Amino acid sequence: MRTSEGAGGKGILNSDRTAGQFSLARYMPSPDLDWLIKRFWVVRWDLRGKPPYRQIVLSHPNVNMVFECGNTRIYGVNRTSETRIVQGEGRVLGIKFQPGGFYPFWKQDIAGLAGKSVSLEEAFGQEANALETAVLAQPDDEGMIRLAEQFFRARMPERDEGVEEASRIVRTIENDRHIAKVDDLADRFSIGKRTLQRLFSRYVGISPKWVIQRYRLHEAAEQAERGEQPDWVKLSMDMGYYDQAHFIKDFKAIIGKTPEEHRLQKVPHGLGDD
Repeated sequence: MRTSEGAGGKGILNSDRTAGQFSLARYMPSPDLDWLIKRFWVVRWDLRGKPPYRQIVLSHPNVNMVFECGNTRIYGVNRTSETRIVQGEGRVLGIKFQPGGFYPFWKQDIAGLAGKSVSLEEAFGQEANALETAVLAQPDDEGMIRLAEQFFRARMPERDEGVEEASRIVRTIENDRHIAKVDDLADRFSIGKRTLQRLFSRYVGISPKWVIQRYRLHEAAEQAERGEQPDWVKLSMDMGYYDQAHFIKDFKAIIGKTPEEHRLQKVPHGLGDD
């Protein structure tokens, strides 16, 4: 039985501002695919007769395949946040791969996809072109997901221990707030820093330092949104920043606003999935 949830929840900043603009449903993959796929997500919107909606999209350490009419693409990790304009009516099906989960299909360093996107044909060959039409023709979420899962089962790779190791390390970064530097991560897993960097370059597509920054800065932004006041100076020092300017620059790149701008002028974040 698949599970789903609405647009609010972990990872979507200012979720109260997104109400009525779009709906987001999340679905777990079938057990045989869950080492490759973290979840499916479906976004729907109907803004007919309403002004376009500006949405800041947060970056995550995951490759996503997004089925959108006429523009189905596979997106590598984006190092910065980006802004999308939502207008009219539409829906998309997204497939969020586990950290490392797209590597067995791509078979090249995922770092090569960072900040880029490729077509289905580039990733899977010409026979994949018909998949967009078939998936988006389905009347419901279950039908779209069923076809997508059939597609991946027909191309099921052999188990790759690197995928599971990369996913495990990223989960640890996400869940353990005490990990603020790459040294902390190397000590936790008894892995050399260069080995970690090679693992992340091949499987995740982004550096371990970036992943740590992403989760720690995002947690601080969520605290500020809840009315708490993070100790920005201590956070920046814990993460190894030598001055506030570099900390503010990275915060803005990942969150979309400087810490002070985020505190004073909240804007909606998080179209897509977290």
